[in-house]
Amino acid sequence: MKGFMNFIREQSVVGLAVGFVLGGAVAKVVTSLVTDLINPVLGLVLGSTKGLKAAYLPIFGAKVMFGNFLSVLIDFLVIAAVVYFVVHGLKLDKVDKKK
Repeated sequence: MKGFMNFIREQSVVGLAVGFVLGGAVAKVVTSLVTDLINPVLGLVLGSTKGLKAAYLPIFGAKVMFGNFLSVLIDFLVIAAVVYFVVHGLKLDKVDKKK
């Protein structure tokens, strides 16, 4: 049991668990932001009244559904930016470096 507790302390397992939980919460907030605020505005700009996810490009009778892909891409970029700025803002990028 002592070895297990040392492993948890030395490898920052608790910090990893906290980061995992907070990452899930941030992902939900960002998904709501993109779905409820950004997608409708971009959908109107691109000509889709149902939002960005419903946007498509008609090519020779086929519908190329690019809206959902753009929505997921925007979602990813916002989450990546939030993680980047939080890590650099809290100076967490220097926590695990060897002394």
